[in-house]
This record gives sequence, C-alpha cells and structure tokens, in this order.
Amino acid sequence: MALRFAIFVWLLGGSLLASPARADGLADIRRRGELAWCGDQEGGGPYVFPRDDDPSRVTGFEVDLAAHLAGYLKVVPRFVQGPWDKLGGLVDTKKCDVILNGYELTPERAEAFEATIPYYVYGLQLLVRKGGPLEGWDDLGRRDRPRAKIGVLTGSAAETRMKEFCGTPERCEVISYDGSTDALREVETGKLDATLQDTPIARFYAPRFPALVPVGEPVGKGYYVAFVRKGARELRDALSEALILLSRNGTLAATYRSYGIWDDAQRELEGIVDHGRFYGFDKAVRADVSKPELPDSETVHLAARKRGFEVVRAYGGVLLESAALTLMLAFGSFPLAMALGLLVAVLRLYGPSWLRAPLAGYVEFLRGTPLMLQLYFLFFVLPEVGVTLPAFWTGILGLAINYSAYESEIYRAGLQAIPHGQLEAALSLGMSHAQAVRRILVPQAVRLVIPPVVNDFIALFKDTSVVSVVTLVELTKRFSVLSLSTQATLELMGMTAVLYLLMSYPMSLLSRRLEERLGVAT
Repeated sequence: MALRFAIFVWLLGGSLLASPARADGLADIRRRGELAWCGDQEGGGPYVFPRDDDPSRVTGFEVDLAAHLAGYLKVVPRFVQGPWDKLGGLVDTKKCDVILNGYELTPERAEAFEATIPYYVYGLQLLVRKGGPLEGWDDLGRRDRPRAKIGVLTGSAAETRMKEFCGTPERCEVISYDGSTDALREVETGKLDATLQDTPIARFYAPRFPALVPVGEPVGKGYYVAFVRKGARELRDALSEALILLSRNGTLAATYRSYGIWDDAQRELEGIVDHGRFYGFDKAVRADVSKPELPDSETVHLAARKRGFEVVRAYGGVLLESAALTLMLAFGSFPLAMALGLLVAVLRLYGPSWLRAPLAGYVEFLRGTPLMLQLYFLFFVLPEVGVTLPAFWTGILGLAINYSAYESEIYRAGLQAIPHGQLEAALSLGMSHAQAVRRILVPQAVRLVIPPVVNDFIALFKDTSVVSVVTLVELTKRFSVLSLSTQATLELMGMTAVLYLLMSYPMSLLSRRLEERLGVAT
C-alpha cells in the first residue's frame, strides 16, 4: 500500500508540476498564447523578486516589462524560475522563450544568442559603509591599508570589472555572492569593505540599507538586453519592435520611474529607438504604430523589514507550499531508488557474471560524481539529443538514480550478512536459485537494513535542495529567495529548519517501531 501511495503521489506531482518543453518560434508562441520568460528570483529587486502581499508570485520591473512585451505579441506572460547563471541553458533547451533578467550584453552572449535592442542602460556603482575604512576607488589596493574585500554578484559584469581592477588577490579580494543583497548586508555588518553593484540595485535598495553610501560616479556603462535562442530572429525582431514602441509611448520611462531606477543614462535609449538599429537589429519601426493595451505601472515601494511573528504570518504559507514539493520529490524518488538499488545488488551478487562489472561501474560512477552534475546532465544535456524531461520528472529521476547507487550497497551488505547455508538449504528443498533469493534471502536482508535505509531517506529530504538547479523551487530555494529579498534571515532559517525536522523526525520514529516489531532493534 505504501508503495502504491508513493507511486500515486509521484504521478500526481508529475501531472501538476511538470511543464512541457517550450519552442522558441514567434508563430509557436502565438499559437500557444504564452510567452515563457526566464529569470531568477534569487537575484532580488528591482528585477524579479517575491511580492510582499503574495510571496508565491513575483514582481519587479522586468516582470512588468515581460507583461508589456507579451501584450505587444497579444499573448500572456509566464515566468520560469531558473538559476541566474543557467538561464542560457533554459533557452537553448527550449524550456523558456526569452531571458529577461538583467543579462548584460557581452560579445560572448551576442555570439551564443540573439539579442534584442537594449531595454536599460546600467552602470556599476561602488558602495561603502558610512564611517568605514574606504572612501572611494583610490583607497582600493593602497599598500598602506589592509587588503580590501569587495562583494559582487556571481557571473555579473561587476565581478568581471572588479577582478580586472584588483588584478591579484594581494591588492584586493573579490568575493562573489548568489544574491545582491547578500553583499550589501555583508558591507553593512563590516564583513566586506565595499560592494560593486549595478545602478538599478544600488538605487532600489538604498532605503533598505541606509548605512551604505555610493562613492564616485558609476563606471562601466553597459546594456541589459533580452536574449532568445540562436536563430530565432523573428522573435528577436518582434521583441525589439515592442521595446521601441514601449520607449516611444513612454511606458518604459513610467515603469522605471515606478521602481525608482530611471536616470539620465536612459536617455541613450531614445537615440537607439530613433534609429531602430542596434547589434544586428536594423528593421525600422514606424512611428505611428498603434499603442497596444498594456497594464499600468504603479509606484513600487520597498516594504519595511518584517520581524518576528510578522515573518511567520507573511511567509509561513509559501514555505509550507515549498515543503509540500520537497515531500513529493522525496516520496516520489525514494521508492524508485530502493527498487532499483535492490535490483542492482541482487544482480551483482547472483546475476550473470558479465553483468557484475558494468553494475559495479554504475554504482561507483554515481557515488563518485555530484548529484548536481547528474541533474544538470538530465535537464540540460539530454535535450541536445532529443530527450526532454520536465523539471519535476528530472528531479524525481535524478534523485532516484543517484540514491539507487547508495541503496544497492546497503542491500548488498544485507544480503552478504545472510549465512550462505540458508541459500544452500533452500536449493536442497527444491527451490530454484531465483526463488531462493526472492523468498529467503531478500526478505531477511530488507529487514536487516531498515536503519541505514531510513537514514538515507532522511538524508534525501535535505538533498532535494539540489533540484533547484533544474528550476524547481523547493523548501531550501524558497528560503534563499525570501531571505535575500526580505533580509529576515534568522526567522526564515528557523522556520525552514522546523519544517525539515517535522518532515524527517516521524521517519526516525517509524524506523524504531519497525525495528522493534521485526526484532532488529539494537
């Protein structure tokens, strides 16, 4: 019954959470009636971040921009969550149609993808702590000062610029973070001396971090563009046309002003719009293009930090939803891991001799390579050969295959613990070799290995956090996203820990009851 229930939950979860592969052609998008755009909430505001009134939904200037672009195409927008540095893989494997998440235009990206005209002109702003040891760029790398520690966003233009400036770790140390607010908070607490941030981040979070001040003028001007799959020029041109129209009718300026990120640098967009030409886009757009029905932009105020029970009340529900996904992943994958692990163990010990070496290689390969790498292969590499797995099924299969290697070793040890005389006695009573293994050895081995198997199941609850690499927002990922956007780290950490404990501790109690009932308690 338990196995049937797990299979039911597995199939139900797949049907509810799995999303079909996305094509990237403009005609296909219009046929679907949906523009799937990908970004990462972990990057925070003002790009894409959880709404304060409903953390299960996202807001941000790029959320509004996606709605405007979809409105121009006469379709609806759909947000696809993914790791910021893996968004290119989502477009390449057709999991989404367009990247819209503060992706800077670089020669490498322009070569790998089709780039629209810019939708924002950014700079890089150095931020330091009031009364701190640094007062500007000139203080960085000075020999008469301690080595400065500078925080940047992983994979960003700020990281590249700062590493070029520092040159060697002896001059100044560059420390990378997955979220921009992490670096801001570390400067505020004194762990870092400064942080280099894109100007939208510096402007948007200024009220939240009043202890930080900008020094000097922004440096390193660059462009945010939307990227689509290589060869999808029709979609690229349609999005560029939409951006030109949105600039001409004032929608872009209104949106940016509502988030407090409009500045003089955006005047350059007007010149790009007037010519309609930028990085390969050379299609002139008529000035009399009709204005589509677009949602209005409202002034966005960054909510004050919540404390104590306010955090529980505001974010408890969405954490419970993410915990439910964690449960579905665990209960969906572990029965498969157990079954596959038992099969591998039995075949290695009692199967044909030619199978033993390949199965031993299977076990050692899975145990010797990271789970994240295996998930990445299933989700991003298999589509290159025509095998596309939805995110939920990728998580289930990846966890099941990885843990099957560990389960096989546990079952192999359990089988080897059964005295060999029992197999011989079963054979002497007229049982076949397969019957003896199935009816005599396996039941005893399964009973013996209950403690380590339950221990692995509990470990699986925590390893589900790795599936965020394939765009699933389970409990740990949700904690990370909310922590970065709200800075209520301590409260959210406590809630997340309690939820994991509530999920895993009952399994420990069940394990003890089974051990007592089956007579294997120590």
